[in-house]
Amino acid sequence: MKEWICTAIGAVGAFISTAFGGWSAALTTLCVFMVIDYVTGLIVAGVFKNSEKTETGGMESRAGWKGICRKGVSLLIVLVAARLDLAVGATFIKDGVVIAFIANETISIIENTGLMGIPIPGVIMRAIDVLQKKANSDKTDDKEDKK
Repeated sequence: MKEWICTAIGAVGAFISTAFGGWSAALTTLCVFMVIDYVTGLIVAGVFKNSEKTETGGMESRAGWKGICRKGVSLLIVLVAARLDLAVGATFIKDGVVIAFIANETISIIENTGLMGIPIPGVIMRAIDVLQKKANSDKTDDKEDKK
């Protein structure tokens, strides 16, 4: 029975790795950052009662479920990017998407630590401001392109 379970888990892992176009250090980093972000979000809500995601600032199962769903959809977007890489014979689409999501998770982790009262070095805050301004200008440019 133990061998069958190990074989099944290995087969599922191989399928997932193949679907993502192979497992990379960047994908591992993204998954690690997603877990860190989720855990720090739980700490902010559960221990510090300072969450911006709920009215009370405390833990709420709906907010936690939304966070898991967002992370799952992020991984689906990475999967789409990996499949696009295969379709067009490229290697940069998935990497670009993974790096963008890593940057997003990093910002969220820093925001969570700030909500815990941990002082954030100025250089990191300036980098986050630059990334957020860039993201906002890209959204504005996209809206203008659609008009």
